[in-house]
Order: sequence, then structure tokens, then C-alpha cells
Amino acid sequence: MILRQNRPARRAPFALLAAALVLPALAPSSLAAQAPAPAAAAVAVDYAALADLVVQSPLIIDATIRSASKIKGDEAAGLAPGHTRFYVEADVGTLVRGTVAIPQRVGWVVDAAPDWRGRAPNLKKRRVLAFARPVAGRPDQVQLVTPEAQRDWSPAIDSLARQIAREATAPDAPPIITGVRSAFHVPGALPGEGETQIFLTTEDNRPAALSVLRRPGEQPRYSVALTEIIDDAAATPRRDTLLWYRLACALPAALPERATASLEPDDATQAEADYRFVVEQLGPCRNGTNATSISPGAGPG
Repeated sequence: MILRQNRPARRAPFALLAAALVLPALAPSSLAAQAPAPAAAAVAVDYAALADLVVQSPLIIDATIRSASKIKGDEAAGLAPGHTRFYVEADVGTLVRGTVAIPQRVGWVVDAAPDWRGRAPNLKKRRVLAFARPVAGRPDQVQLVTPEAQRDWSPAIDSLARQIAREATAPDAPPIITGVRSAFHVPGALPGEGETQIFLTTEDNRPAALSVLRRPGEQPRYSVALTEIIDDAAATPRRDTLLWYRLACALPAALPERATASLEPDDATQAEADYRFVVEQLGPCRNGTNATSISPGAGPG
């Protein structure tokens, strides 16, 4: 069956040193020797939360913090309750993601959550992953993609960040889903038999569609097509993959009324039910709502 496809800038980080320290550039493949950093606190690694950072970040930097200075007053405006704003300088160990060389020491501003005692954390000597973008004209500084886009390094976070970066830059990376365009349902010859197809909109106008197939006496099955042709043998997206993330975190909770406006009432009702089935099978995309997570000692799922 053939588908018809119609379809606030943040200020640059603060330079707190009187003069910038000029250091040799570190190429993306370089690895500087680092002293062991204190072990990171045990936290769950949420695929969707990490993917949010990775897909926004031209730079992912594995670094050890050399110094951390608190920022107060007007320059700490908008700080979340309990958080502390720091300007940190860090020694770069590895450029996990990036296409240009950066200095061996870079600085950035980060809003850090309180530690287990409710106090400002001690960031010095902490090994971290910084999810960032370059600062124009300041090669020695970067800007985090969000105020808190610094994560304590762990084998699990490092491995998962690399996995997501590979998925996002692969030639066959799934498109960014932006919504639902239309849906239709075709009843089968037998009671309980039928197929629903739901056409999605994507950021770059590539084709994407959901298909739900129902047969008497069998569990319903859904698949995702990313070409003009829907293949009934296509697999469902595996959880904690980029395709799963782009569906689970972008699709609306219910099928929009306009998507079924041209259908007969019974067909519209079935299409809505099949769409709910897909959303339920995808599951929520965030920790705290039963999303999948891994502990720091484990590899990605």
C-alpha cells in the first residue's frame, strides 16, 4: 500500500579571569591524561532526558572541573530555588561529540542543584559531561544548551550519550516527528479485523506513518513506516532508541479531531482506539512516569 505524502538567547558565559589562558587546541579525537575524579553519585540514566541534551548539543565534552566560582547578584537572575550558579573552568579529556578543535581548558556557566545535605555542591575535581555549544569569538568558553546541561560522568551516561549521538548522526536517523496529519481505517471482512494508518508530520517533510493491524483471535500489532511504502512486516520501535524517543516524546496523547474529520463515525472511533493503543505501547518517555532507566554501572539497554 502506497502512502500519499502531502504534507531566549542566553548571554555568553562570564569571563571571570583577568586574562584568558591560551592553551593548545584539543582535536575531537584527542584524549588528555586526567587524574581520577571522585565517583559520581548513583543516579538513574533516563534515555529521553539524555536524548533531549544530546540532540541539542554540537559539543559534548568529557572534562574534569579545575575551578568553580559562585555567581551572585544580578548575574544569578532566574536561578531555580536551591540551585547555585557557578562559572567553572575544566580540563578537557575527550570531545565526545564535535567537529572542531577546542582548547584543553574551557569555561562555562552552570546552575547546580544542591547536594544531599541541601548545600551548594563542591564541583572542583568532579568529572562531568557538558552538553554545550560554542561561543562566537571565545574559543576558550562554551555555553551549556540548558542551564543544567552538565552531568556527573559515569560509564552508563558516557555510553548512552555516545549511543544517542551515533543514532542522531547516522544517515538513516529517523526524522523529527512534529505531529499527526491524518488517519484512516479500513474494516476487514471478519468481525474485529481491520487496519488503521496514521500519517505523521515531520520537521523535514520525510514520510512517517503508523499502521495498526487487527486480526480475529490475535493481539493487535503496530508498526512504523519511514518510507512511502508501508510494510506489514516492519518491526515496532524498540524502547530507548531514537525512533522510540521521537515518537513517544512528540506524539499527542489523543488523535486530533481534524485527523479523522473525513471518516465515517465508526471508522473514526476505531482509528482513535488504534492510536491510543500505539501511545500505550510506546509508553511514557520520562522517568517519574515509569520510563525506562539504567543504573550507572550498566550499559545502555
